[in-house]
Amino acid sequence: MPLDQTEAIILRSFSIGDQDKLVVFFSRDKGLLRGVAKGARKFGNRFGSSLEPLSLVNVFYYEKERKELVTVSQAELIESFFEMHGDYRTACTLSYFAELIEEFFPSRASEDIVFRLLLSTLRAIKEKGSLELLTRYFEAWFLQINGLLPDFRRCKTCRKLLAEAGWLSPRMDGVYCSNCAPLKKDAIPQELAAFLKWVKKNPPAQRTACPFSPGQIKAIGQTLQSLIIFHLEREPKSLHYLK
Repeated sequence: MPLDQTEAIILRSFSIGDQDKLVVFFSRDKGLLRGVAKGARKFGNRFGSSLEPLSLVNVFYYEKERKELVTVSQAELIESFFEMHGDYRTACTLSYFAELIEEFFPSRASEDIVFRLLLSTLRAIKEKGSLELLTRYFEAWFLQINGLLPDFRRCKTCRKLLAEAGWLSPRMDGVYCSNCAPLKKDAIPQELAAFLKWVKKNPPAQRTACPFSPGQIKAIGQTLQSLIIFHLEREPKSLHYLK
C-alpha cells in the first residue's frame, strides 16, 4: 500500500467506532475522497485540529485496490478557518458550500477550479468580506462551472435582450421575456445579468465597493438557489438552516 499525499480541504468529519473518524475531504488534484482516520478520537492523537471542517491540510493516506475508503495516516494543517465557525450564520454558510461540493461532484474527479473557488471564497470571508455577497459569488461560479447557469441576457424564445425582469423556464434552462413566458412563476431580477458579468470580472476578495444593494443581492440569491434546488432535486439541508 503506497503512501499518497494531497492538498485538500476537509468538508466534514464524524465519529465512527470508539476511536476513529470518517473524513470527507476535497483534494486539489484527486477530487472528492473519503477515508478513515484511525485513532483520531483518542486523547492526544496525532491529528490535532487538522480534521476540523473547512481546514486546509496536507493529507497523507493509503489506498487499497477496489476499496472506496482510503486510510488517512496523517494530516498537516496548512490554514485554519476554525474561528469563522463561531458565528452561526457563517458556520451554516460554510456547511452549505461543503454540502454542494459533496453532492454535485463524483468521487475522485479532479476539480481544481472548484477547489480554488472554495479556497478563495473562504479566505475572503475570513478577511471580513460580505457574507451575503460572497455566498452569491460562490453560487454563481458553482453553477457556471457545472454548466447549469442559463443565459440570463436573452429571451429563450424570441432571443431579444431582456430590458426588464424576466421569468425562469420550467426546466431552468433559460429565461423568457414577459411576452413569451408561458408560465410566470419564477421571476428573475433585472440586475442578475449585470451581477453575473461583475462576478466574472472580480475576485471574491475585491477591494472595490459592491455595485449592488442588499435587496438586489437577496433577490439574486433566490434565483441562484432555485437553480441549485432544481438540479439537486432537493433543498440542501444547510440551506434550510440558513433560511
